[in-house]
Amino acid sequence: MPVTVKTFATAAEAATALSADRAARYLGGGTLVMRALNEGDISISTVVRATDRALNRIDVSSARVVIGAGVTFARILAERELAFLHAPARAIGGPAVRNMGTVGGNLFAQNPFGDFTVALLALDAIVSVQGGLGARDIPIEEFLQSRDRQSGALVLAISCQRPSSADAFRYRKVARIRPKGGSVITLAANLAASSGRITGARIALGSMGPAPMRARAAERALEGRALDAASIAAAAAVAAEGASPSDTAIASAWYRREVIGVHLRRLLSGQE
Repeated sequence: MPVTVKTFATAAEAATALSADRAARYLGGGTLVMRALNEGDISISTVVRATDRALNRIDVSSARVVIGAGVTFARILAERELAFLHAPARAIGGPAVRNMGTVGGNLFAQNPFGDFTVALLALDAIVSVQGGLGARDIPIEEFLQSRDRQSGALVLAISCQRPSSADAFRYRKVARIRPKGGSVITLAANLAASSGRITGARIALGSMGPAPMRARAAERALEGRALDAASIAAAAAVAAEGASPSDTAIASAWYRREVIGVHLRRLLSGQE
C-alpha cells in the first residue's frame, strides 16, 4: 500500500493535516512509525512531518523546563541543565535509537518501552498538544489515559518543574538486556521534602499496566513521613496495589507483581 509523505513548515499546519486524516501519523524520529510501516501496518496511509524549529527547542532558563517534542534523547544527554533526566534518557535503547528517538514519540511507546515517559509522569509534566480543537495543555496523567485517542493531535512540547534537590528525583529501569532491552519494570520517584518529611510524593511505574501509572498507595505510605526504613518498607509493601501488569516474553505479570516492591525499596533507599 503506497504511503504519502507530507512536509509542512509549521507545527500548526502539520497538526491540521493530522486532525483531518485518521490514517495520518506524525513522523518525528521514526522509531515507532517506521517500525509500524516496516511491519506492514495498513492503518497508516499518510506520514506527516514538520520542519518547525520550535519542536526542537529546549528552555532551561527558569525553574520550569520546556522540552520540544522533537528533542532527541541524545540531545537531552548533552544538556548539563537536564542532568536530572540523563538516567531515563540513557535507558532508551542504544546510541542509534537515542540519536533518533524523540521525547514526544516516547509518550506513545507501548509496554515494555516508554521508559522516559515514566520519568515525566513522576515529574508531573504537562503535555502541550495541538489538534482540531486548537492548542491546549494536558496533565501527563490525563494524556496517558487517553493517548490511544490522541493520534489526531500533534504533541508540541513537554514541560516539568525541576526537582527540588539533587536527590529528590530517582529513576530505575529493570531490564534483562541493558540498557536497550524492553523493561521488566521501570520506576521513577519525585520526593519533595520539607523539614525532613515527604510532601507531595509522586511515584510512577512502567510495565505495570497498559500505560505508565502512578503508585498511589505507595505515595500515601510516604506522605508526611521521613524517608526512613519504616516508611520505605510501608511503600514497598503496597507498591503493586492498583497495578495490572501483563504477561510478556520479557516477564510474567506474576513476576512483575512479586518484584516491584523489591525494586521500589532499592530505589527509595538509593541502592544500585
